[in-house]
Amino acid sequence: MVRVLIVDDHALIRDGLKKILSVEPGIKVVGEAANGQEAVAFVKREPVDVVLLDVSMPVMNGIEACREIKKARPAAAVVALTIHDQEEYLFEMIRAGVSGYVLKDISSGRLVETIYAVARGESFIPPRMTAKVLQEFKKLSLRGNPAGLTEREMEVLRLLAAGASNREIARKLFISEKTVKNHMSNIFQKLGVVDRTQAALYAVKQRIVEL
Repeated sequence: MVRVLIVDDHALIRDGLKKILSVEPGIKVVGEAANGQEAVAFVKREPVDVVLLDVSMPVMNGIEACREIKKARPAAAVVALTIHDQEEYLFEMIRAGVSGYVLKDISSGRLVETIYAVARGESFIPPRMTAKVLQEFKKLSLRGNPAGLTEREMEVLRLLAAGASNREIARKLFISEKTVKNHMSNIFQKLGVVDRTQAALYAVKQRIVEL
């Protein structure tokens, strides 16, 4: 059972989310909050697996609340639920420790899938925002190597973060695409992720790379 806290300053949206999630047998809404301050107080009192968090709220906004929630309960996954598709909001939430970033026009089915995914430790951003993330990753600089990657794996990760395809990585490093795929598998295993986007997001969240 995934325990969910709903945080939004609009009661109508909170009620709508509760109705959507109430019919899902694997999800239990354990509470709601009207602002970030209330959300932080709640997670300090009660166990929560996933926090659905609006970005723009009074008293304490979603970015500040996400930081405080992760400090108070590191195992809780935070999903930003917002109308904003500007990349600056996404990047600020990634820095704050968010696991998912979904827009409020998301379908109810996809929202439920996202909740289950982040509860399993996965990450999610809307496909239409992935290109923005990859464009920003072109400006990244690698910092250290806490994941124990080899020098070659670091080179592959650097190119992955810059948005290069497997074919482009193979050409730039003078290796075969099969070798690139092998390096990717090793990188995913060491980082504990399942795809390219998650690898890049992990690198940002763990400060292997910096925006």
